[in-house]
Amino acid sequence: MHNAEAFWDRIAPKYAQKPVKNVNAYQRTMERSRLYLSSSDEVLELGCGTGSTALLLADAVKHITASDISSKMVGIAKRKAEQERVDNVTFVQATPFDERFEPGSFDVVLAYNFLHLLNDVPAAVRRVADLLRPNGVFISKTVCLGDKGLPLRLFVRGLQALRVAPYVNFLKSRTLEAAMEQAAFRIVETGDYPASPPNHFVVARKD
Repeated sequence: MHNAEAFWDRIAPKYAQKPVKNVNAYQRTMERSRLYLSSSDEVLELGCGTGSTALLLADAVKHITASDISSKMVGIAKRKAEQERVDNVTFVQATPFDERFEPGSFDVVLAYNFLHLLNDVPAAVRRVADLLRPNGVFISKTVCLGDKGLPLRLFVRGLQALRVAPYVNFLKSRTLEAAMEQAAFRIVETGDYPASPPNHFVVARKD
């Protein structure tokens, strides 16, 4: 985990300057996500990066606790919140397993472009289930490179060797959904935004 923190700290300034790669896919993701948010929701975002999504969705909920492993990412996000005068988002440096996150304390957990960066996805999904209140909602979007061919996976491994890419879990869409079902989630919506490589969007409700 320490290596992951160092990687994201190192690239944080450059990451903050990058435009959204696929604007249509991002907008579609946000549109679908908003359908499951309400003004009374206490929300946790995992892997918030420099905070753009948390700040965008802040007007739809009561409060967002937006977390990231990188202190540099969190620092940039806090400055953006001040500049945009958003006061219902709290940015914290933390992993999903941080003890400050108490079981049953959130209505919604968000994880955009995050789960594929974890070694143990089933454990993270179980933790999300623990953090949610009964009938709570888990909204995620995860690149599933396991659904693609070997050449792409080898390319990513090469980037990792050059230290220009982080650890990537080569998830398959079905494997991801199975992990959610095994954690007592009921999947209520899926989609791929974009379709290639599949960035798999899943909305799952805690039973």
